[in-house]
Amino acid sequence: MSLAPAASASTGQPIGGPQLGSPGLVVDPAAPALPQGITAKGWLLADADTGDVLAARDPHGGFTPASTLKLLTAVTELPRLDPGRLVRPDPADLIVDGNKAPLDPGTSYPVKDLFAYLILRSANDAANVIAHLDGSRADTLARMNAQARRLHADDTRAMTPNGLDAPSQQSSAYDLALIGRAALALPELARLAGTSRMVVTGDGGRPRTIVAENKLLERYPGAIGMKTGYTVRSGGTFVGVARRGGHTLILTLLHATPHYYPEAEHLLDWGFAALGHVHPIGTLVSPQAARAVAAGRAPLAASATAVPAPALPRWATVVAWFLGGFAALLVGLRVRAVRRRRAHQRRARHRARRPRSR
Repeated sequence: MSLAPAASASTGQPIGGPQLGSPGLVVDPAAPALPQGITAKGWLLADADTGDVLAARDPHGGFTPASTLKLLTAVTELPRLDPGRLVRPDPADLIVDGNKAPLDPGTSYPVKDLFAYLILRSANDAANVIAHLDGSRADTLARMNAQARRLHADDTRAMTPNGLDAPSQQSSAYDLALIGRAALALPELARLAGTSRMVVTGDGGRPRTIVAENKLLERYPGAIGMKTGYTVRSGGTFVGVARRGGHTLILTLLHATPHYYPEAEHLLDWGFAALGHVHPIGTLVSPQAARAVAAGRAPLAASATAVPAPALPRWATVVAWFLGGFAALLVGLRVRAVRRRRAHQRRARHRARRPRSR
């Protein structure tokens, strides 16, 4: 079920480009045929490195996001909290529907393990506990919605920290791509979202191994994350990231079949084959700006598309240092020669003015 999308910008124009305002399929007319059988009512596929949007369907349409909203919870709260802080859950936070860790109210958990349960197991009890670590649940939701505004995820309204369906809660395929890209820009969150299994704290403080719900990590060569979701109302929701041949693609699916992995794989295959052969239909914001926004350090321009300058290889750095030093030596020798010549000329003029002895 699609909800009415929020206004995308103060100008009324869709964030990312005018073509992204379409409620239908948007793709370069000269592009290869898209895969058949895509069930997602809203989806978007983009180059996560450049921000180029390659294809989409109803990218700004408002849909219930289910547990993909937990990425916004993590992007907002993970940079704020001490990962080693020990937390004993409030029993009231553990009374929740859907996926659970489950957490034990008699056990103290490091904050980092709560985020592992949140992302890998999509644990709603962990989301509730995290939402009370820095103020109230209302405070956390206010920060999440403020974070969405800073990211220009203007279609997103967070009413829960766990993504369980709630009145007025929504996001869009475009917004989830922005949020997922901001998650990629946080190294600790990117590593967590790309982990297939992890040893965490279990009941009584005993070690416990948890396995990621994101099966794309096992099914798709090059998959590096991120987040799954499902409720009866939302259907299947998904944010997936894969890297091949030096390129990173981000895919978002909303209101899809619960068995969405095949269509995710087909769309990613299409995207990798289409890179460099299709004209983008819009743009996402840059990873650098998203990283600054996720850390709360900078506002974000909707049209930013800057690409990071490539780092120089070590040999090039050494050569540049050597050439710079050699140039400085030549300049120094030149300056010294000029000074000696001028000193010689001054002495010559002085001798010329002196009366000659007889």
